[in-house]
Amino acid sequence: MAEVKVPRRDAQPPRAQLRVGRLVKAHGLKGALKLELYTDDPDGRFVPGASFTLQVPESSPWHSKTITVREFRWMNSHPVVFFEGVDDRTAAESLVKAILWVDEDAAASEPEDDAWYDHQLTGLDVVRDGAVVGAVTRVDHLPAQDLLIVRSGDRDVLVPFVKAIVPEVDIAGGRLVVTPPPGLFEDLPSDDDGPADSDGSEDEDPAGDDDAES
Repeated sequence: MAEVKVPRRDAQPPRAQLRVGRLVKAHGLKGALKLELYTDDPDGRFVPGASFTLQVPESSPWHSKTITVREFRWMNSHPVVFFEGVDDRTAAESLVKAILWVDEDAAASEPEDDAWYDHQLTGLDVVRDGAVVGAVTRVDHLPAQDLLIVRSGDRDVLVPFVKAIVPEVDIAGGRLVVTPPPGLFEDLPSDDDGPADSDGSEDEDPAGDDDAES
């Protein structure tokens, strides 16, 4: 799952930041929090001493503050993080739903094949069989896979962001190509819409009885 790169807007010149995680639940009594990850390298991002900017409501006591990792570990395949100054469950619960951001080090950023930031995908035309069928409105990051939310006509279509369904992404051309399975962008015909089954009467020779009598 690729990290999400967006410009941070404040009184200073915009700085690129990466959204790397969201704190989803307090864990235990010693200040631990379970993480929803938006990074492919959690063990590299959440090293002791790493600091993050917090995105929280203005009413939160953590608003406009940064937070520093004390410890990161995996518990039953779930990522769990401890922060400096967060020593009990009450403090941890005050951070639930906070989103963690880190300044991007442009010099250290390496381009990845088949990886794009959310803002690069949002707004792209979605092309199927040479025709535009919609546009990407957002990207949802789920544990199993990423989903492109495509506005097509008057409805939203959830398109799995996998190579088999999205074989081509052309950022410069402002489009991506989809090869969706039947039924993703249109309703499949019901069984009642198919041709009626023959009762076999057409196969009978209408003169058969006359032949038999002669």
